[in-house]
Amino acid sequence: MSAARHPASNPGQPDAAKPRKTGRQAAKPKPAMRRPGDPSAEAALARMLRVDHAGEYGARRIYEGQLAVLGQSSVAPVIRKMWEQEVKHLDHFEKLLPGRRVRPTLLQPLWHVAGFALGAATALMGERAAMACTVAVEEVIDEHYAKQAESLSDEPAEAALRATIEDFRADELEHRDTGLAHEAELATGYEPLTAVIKQGSRLAIWLSERL
Repeated sequence: MSAARHPASNPGQPDAAKPRKTGRQAAKPKPAMRRPGDPSAEAALARMLRVDHAGEYGARRIYEGQLAVLGQSSVAPVIRKMWEQEVKHLDHFEKLLPGRRVRPTLLQPLWHVAGFALGAATALMGERAAMACTVAVEEVIDEHYAKQAESLSDEPAEAALRATIEDFRADELEHRDTGLAHEAELATGYEPLTAVIKQGSRLAIWLSERL
């Protein structure tokens, strides 16, 4: 009997035991091409810092609005602790912006009023509604910071900024968990209330990046 011929020994067939090397496989992946209208890397970083500063400023004002209404309540120490962390975040970005030659958003006067109003309005609806506001805002900020950290993962020069964003993101997640632990989901109209707040927060992010 003649020996069985292995399919790979056929001169007309490729050797299945060896990976085929093609020019496409050997080439390194190319960075994503910028599309017309996309901001430059420098402009994108400026947007990132500007919106982070605006977000922390708005968060501080939300908690100040809540404390104005609930300052003598049983949840006041909890809200005050979250406010203190937001102040720390804001102080960091206020020092960072001048060094990077990045201006604050032009909408900061609006966020000054709107943030306080949102905090006070939800606090007037009750402690659970105030906590529902915290959950909604912090979930949006978590998504936002996660995207930023991912975008900086291939930028060794911005490792410190990425670490800061991850650190602040952990605080925001802690705030969300605090809100949930204080029965945020039992607030009257929890689903529509948080949906509206999230939509407004995402709009504020989009505007603050660009203005």
